[in-house]
Amino acid sequence: MGKQYINDKEHVLVCLSSAPSNPKIIETAAAMAKAFNATFSALYVKTPASESMTTEDAERLLANIRFAETNGASIVTVCGNDISFQIAEYARLSGVTKIVIGRTVIGKRKIIGKPTLIEKLISLAPDVDIHIIPDSDAVIAKGKKKLFEKPHFVKILKELTVSTALLSFSTLLGYIFSSLGFTEANIITIYMLGVLITAILTRNKICWVLSSVASVLVFNFLFTEPRFSFLAYGSGYPVTFVIMLAASLIIGGTTEKLKTRERQATQTAYRTKILFDANQLIQKASDETEIFRVTANQLEKLLNRNVIVFNEKAQKVHASQAESTDADISPDCEKIAWQVTKNNVKEGKGTDICPESDYTFFPICKNGKNYGAIGIFAGEKPIDSFNESIVVSVIGECAIAIDGIINAKERECAAVLAKNEQLRANLLRSISHDLRTPLTSISGNASNLISNGNDIDDATKKQIYEDIYGDSLWLINLVENLLAVTRLEEGRMNINLTTELVDDVIAEALKHIHTKSEKQKITVIQPDDLLLAKMDARLIVQVLINLLDNAIKYTPSDSQITITAKRNGETVCVSVADNGNGIEGEQKLRVFDMFYTGANKIVDSRRSIGLGLSLCKSIINAHGGEITITDNVPHGAIFTFTLPVGEVGFHE
Repeated sequence: MGKQYINDKEHVLVCLSSAPSNPKIIETAAAMAKAFNATFSALYVKTPASESMTTEDAERLLANIRFAETNGASIVTVCGNDISFQIAEYARLSGVTKIVIGRTVIGKRKIIGKPTLIEKLISLAPDVDIHIIPDSDAVIAKGKKKLFEKPHFVKILKELTVSTALLSFSTLLGYIFSSLGFTEANIITIYMLGVLITAILTRNKICWVLSSVASVLVFNFLFTEPRFSFLAYGSGYPVTFVIMLAASLIIGGTTEKLKTRERQATQTAYRTKILFDANQLIQKASDETEIFRVTANQLEKLLNRNVIVFNEKAQKVHASQAESTDADISPDCEKIAWQVTKNNVKEGKGTDICPESDYTFFPICKNGKNYGAIGIFAGEKPIDSFNESIVVSVIGECAIAIDGIINAKERECAAVLAKNEQLRANLLRSISHDLRTPLTSISGNASNLISNGNDIDDATKKQIYEDIYGDSLWLINLVENLLAVTRLEEGRMNINLTTELVDDVIAEALKHIHTKSEKQKITVIQPDDLLLAKMDARLIVQVLINLLDNAIKYTPSDSQITITAKRNGETVCVSVADNGNGIEGEQKLRVFDMFYTGANKIVDSRRSIGLGLSLCKSIINAHGGEITITDNVPHGAIFTFTLPVGEVGFHE
């Protein structure tokens, strides 16, 4: 029960540092990972001391990180003060089975017996195999900066000035307290407070250390007898001075640690917020361009560097304001972006490929699919490993989002294709059944007239002619509907709006209608003598034919059909009402769907293929109107559609 969980696969972890011997450690770990066919990771622990790393050490660290990447390691960076704890915690959470660490990063045991890093690591990770690679020739770089390097010297000088000012102010307060009769303990407290404030306001350790020593010396010189001398008459003063110095150093050191932890916590919180915002904004993005823009903006906030984004064709799709013009993007950037997209590897500053570039380019990829490249300005200061791991995470979110959008588009296209195939199948099946009945009727009646024409009385002949004519009109209407549906699917239905008399359009539609019997009446009600509407007359005639044909088909032979046209504000309302059985509530929701025929009984022998009403809805919507269905009182159905009112201009 010692391990947290069972790991079926070996996982080798190598510890990274800026030591010159680190490449040897990495090689050993890589060989071990290869031998065990294990997962290979490389961990760098970023401590407060990392901020004072020299340029030489920083470059060596980046070189070691690149070397680990070249050997197949996954780079991980964590922050913390306790290196051994961070290594052990990462090993526990990641299922590491073997840790490879160099002796150069272990350090020697302190005089007071403080355990070394390796001893602490063994106690914190007892279930992990720890391999120590000795290197007697390697020397650890202490990471100290030269005091008189200009940028560092100026910064130190400013902080020393602040320390001196605080010491002077503490001395002034001490003099005032002494004049007011306060005890020496109160004055000592003032100096300790000065050391505390110095540690808060400065970032260099030397400032509060010097302030601690100077506070003891100044207190001894100005406030103990004999004054203005470093001598002290009291036998207890040496102990007081030692305690005062120790307390000041402890206060300064503790304050520095708290300040460092606060700074790290603030940075971590800010980076976490950036990652969270990036995740939320990327998920809300609706297209690839917006995803690229959001990703670039979040990286700019995180790193405070210029960012440029290229798509899979190496075309720039986003650039920071400082790099917003095409003239600012060098051809080399486009070339590197193309290589990164093609090869799916990081290139540019800080890499072995095109290191002379000012930008570091990262591929945007998911499951082997490349979607572009992101370039981040590196300049003289390359991106550190911790920030790079965050950059990779944000870019990974970007790639996942783009992959999701592309997959959604592919699924949508597949669904559309499947729907089209289903529509075609339904259409062919319906036509194959429904054309047979009228064609058989026409063929049979024509054959009967040819064979027995002389023996058939006039009344029967007239009925046969009417049947042939009715079947022919039905076929013509079916063909017109099929052609209209085809034009709609191909996007070739052009709406030619003109101002037309509604009465003329209704009359034209009635010419193509054949009722089932003389008892079935069609009535036109038009309150306005001159009712004009904007429409494509040919298409609206088709709408009326379909609505009338639908009413005739689904109502008894003695039913009454009424066409009403009237103006309602800026629209013209045209309705077709019948007094048949009507349409039930559930069917009303689907009556305009293509190929939906419902459960109503068809009075004549022909079936409906469900195109007419669907086509009516498409045509009316194309005119900017709407079509609805309501119940007729006491029974029946009313189909109503609207058209924009038309006006006629008169010119002399």
